[in-house]
Amino acid sequence: MKSHMKTLLAGAALLAMGGVALAHHSFAMFDQEHPIDLVGVVKEWKYTAPHAFIILEVKDKDGSSQVWSLEGGAPSGLIRDGWTSKTLKPGDEVQVKVDPLRSGAPGGAWNVNKIKFKNGDPIVVTH
Repeated sequence: MKSHMKTLLAGAALLAMGGVALAHHSFAMFDQEHPIDLVGVVKEWKYTAPHAFIILEVKDKDGSSQVWSLEGGAPSGLIRDGWTSKTLKPGDEVQVKVDPLRSGAPGGAWNVNKIKFKNGDPIVVTH
């Protein structure tokens, strides 16, 4: 009976964690139908699991600035594209096409195919 109860509890825990894992990977909060272009200065490059983030300071047309939190892929996937924890540094100027947050908050999702330095150079050079 004790063994059966442990098995039941383990199964329930796996089911509960599975729902969290699926929910985590949803990109429904991003508007993938209306991408926008941003140009800004990297404030911080967070190369962390489960997703990397670029904290980007973007100047508005009126001269004011806004900080955007941009969610990227997992470091394990970024590594395959040549990215490392040292790929970006504060002060780097980049241009990036993002899928903005549906809420209108300054945030969005990016991927390696849609980001480059402001001068047009690729961020990671492949040989």
